[in-house]
Amino acid sequence: MAQMIRSVFQRVSFPIVVAGLMGPFIANCGAKLPGAAGLPGGGGACPDMADIAAVDSFDFAANFSLKSDVATKVKAGVGAALEMKQLADKIEGDLKTACGTLAHDLGATGDFKDAQEACNAASKVIGDAKGKLGAKVKISLDVAPPHCGVTVDAYADCAGKCDATIKPGEVPKCEPGKLQGSCTGDCSGSCEADTGVACSGECSGSCDAQIKGECSGTCQGKCDGKATPAGAGASCGGTCDGKCSGNVKASCSGKCGGSCEIKAKASCSGTCNGSCSVDMQGPKCTGKLEPPQMSAECKAKCDAKLQAKAECTPPHVALRISGASDAKAAAAFLATIDKDLPAVLMVALGMADRVGELASSMETVINGVQATVQGAGDPMIVGKLTACVGAPFKGALDAVGSVKANVNVSVSVQASASGGSAGASASASGKAG
Repeated sequence: MAQMIRSVFQRVSFPIVVAGLMGPFIANCGAKLPGAAGLPGGGGACPDMADIAAVDSFDFAANFSLKSDVATKVKAGVGAALEMKQLADKIEGDLKTACGTLAHDLGATGDFKDAQEACNAASKVIGDAKGKLGAKVKISLDVAPPHCGVTVDAYADCAGKCDATIKPGEVPKCEPGKLQGSCTGDCSGSCEADTGVACSGECSGSCDAQIKGECSGTCQGKCDGKATPAGAGASCGGTCDGKCSGNVKASCSGKCGGSCEIKAKASCSGTCNGSCSVDMQGPKCTGKLEPPQMSAECKAKCDAKLQAKAECTPPHVALRISGASDAKAAAAFLATIDKDLPAVLMVALGMADRVGELASSMETVINGVQATVQGAGDPMIVGKLTACVGAPFKGALDAVGSVKANVNVSVSVQASASGGSAGASASASGKAG
């Protein structure tokens, strides 16, 4: 009889003991024990913490016995963390490719492990290339920056899905004069078109007519008042009065293939950046976007999500070189910078301001949500929830550091292209729009 009792006890107690021993490990892995909902502290099962859709559809309140406001804060905070990681990954990939291409085209060899290494290599070979142009060379770089726009309607949709307090139909407000889109009326600001538009103002890009202004390529006509060789033309480090084979920054009486700064209201057959006399079609905001009153977590989430999908008009560069001891090397350097630098400037100018602000606010949001988790109440709940959110929060903070470093190194590449070699003068213009 005693033997039978011991046998029954072992069959009943062994699964319970095993479950008790494995509980902490299973909780950390995000699994759920059979019948775990009845255990002290609730189920505590995690969704796939690398999947934004899984997090968005997960009920934190029910699974972790949280108050609704705490659950909402945690869900939005985790969503923000995941969106930040995706944004950082995109910037890393884009910048690694951009700097790697520039470095290789100027003679660097080998592969680069990340964007930092690729951009440092690009800065080095830019310096090497300029060193071959002689001590008397003068280099200046003028930039028409990209205009990166966030879709207003998409931001409103994100805000409404994240924050239940936002009323249907509430639309975020864009900084005045910073809209981008198709304008069927009169555009004030700049007009951008790859195929060329009539330009009544200053053109940054190509011009199919004679110009008087800065020229990044060969000038056929007069350079600083002196005639260039007939037919062949010459590289002009000053003001070109004639036809320019490269990018210009000048008044264009013909068609401008790039960005045209409009002096007064005018029609725009391309993308209008600024304001429009009628409602813009497909409006995007290139400046600060003020959303409806919403939680800091939801704002950070939508900022990161939409910034990763921002659409940018391309930057245009006009590099001018004069006094080079090797004309062939100067022409090759100029052609490479004209071709490859704009992709780097998409980060250095197109994303720098907004991404820098987002990175700082993301740190504040993550720290705030972590504090909320620690004050969730039941120690067992706190432990399980902390285990769930640990990886995405660490990933977001690492992403913040990555974004800041990549923006800084992209700016360094721009600076290295701007300056001349020994004894040279240099200038660079251009600010994110």
